[in-house]
This record gives sequence, C-alpha cells and structure tokens, in this order.
Amino acid sequence: MTSIREIGPDDWRAFRDIRFAALTDSPSAFGSTLSEARDHSDEQWQTMVRDRCSSTACAIWLAESGDGGPVGVVAADHDAASGQVEMVSMWVAPDSRGSGLARRLIDSVTEWAAGAGATAVSLWVMRGNDPAVRLYETAGFEVTLDHRAAPDDPCKNEIRMTRSI
Repeated sequence: MTSIREIGPDDWRAFRDIRFAALTDSPSAFGSTLSEARDHSDEQWQTMVRDRCSSTACAIWLAESGDGGPVGVVAADHDAASGQVEMVSMWVAPDSRGSGLARRLIDSVTEWAAGAGATAVSLWVMRGNDPAVRLYETAGFEVTLDHRAAPDDPCKNEIRMTRSI
C-alpha cells in the first residue's frame, strides 16, 4: 500500500531523490532542470527542505511505496492575502500512474488548503500535457484564460487551472 505523508526537515534526502527522479522522467514538466538540481549541495537541499517545513505557508507531501521508496510528490504554497494555494511540483512515478495516487496527492493539497482557510487551489500545467489536464479536471479544476511562457522555454506555454474550495 502506498502511503502519503507531509515531509519533515529530516526528509531532505528523500525529497532530493524524488526530485531527481521527476526531473529525469518528465524534464519539460518543471521549471528547473536536472542539471540545476544536481548542482545543489546537500547543505542547500537541507536548507530548502528545512525552510519549507518550518513555514506554515508551504508544505510538501511524499508518496511512498510499501517498501518505503518514494513514488510521488507534490508541494503547495499558501498566499494568505489572496486566499489562494498554488499546487506545484506534482509528479508520480510511471509505474504508479493510473493507480489513483495522483488524485490522493491532489486531495492532500486541497485538504491542507481548506484547513489553512484558502478559497481556491491553482496550478500551472504545460499546454499539450493532456493526461495531466484530464487528471486535474477530474479533480475539479477548471482551465482559466491565464497562460504564461514556460519557465525553461519561452516558445512553450503553460495554462492555469483552478479549483474553488
């Protein structure tokens, strides 16, 4: 059985490793590259995870298989002023796709957002990533008119999706 848990400061290695896996598997889905991620020192990974875990405005969830290996991740940032939560860095390992794990990760974010008093959860998805768009639509997200150039390639763009809570 796959479990999902919010990570703590000591989970920096697991977060680093799943980030490497995500950037290797789906490089065009993220705003950073594997090369950039590999350039971070262990101390930088520790600081990043510690800082995110010590903030009440952000959280990271890790999905782990029965043997404890990471198979999914998602993060969220809460902007209390706007009442919005931004879901970021969603990824599920290829052999866990279609299992309902992605939906469980989304539910973790929306439950956290509701508990934080947010009114909506939003995300950016690469235009043309139809499987991801369908997943988010089945989870109640709607495509908005907002779009932007992809962070790593200005010739591609992302579309914004949002879900009211």
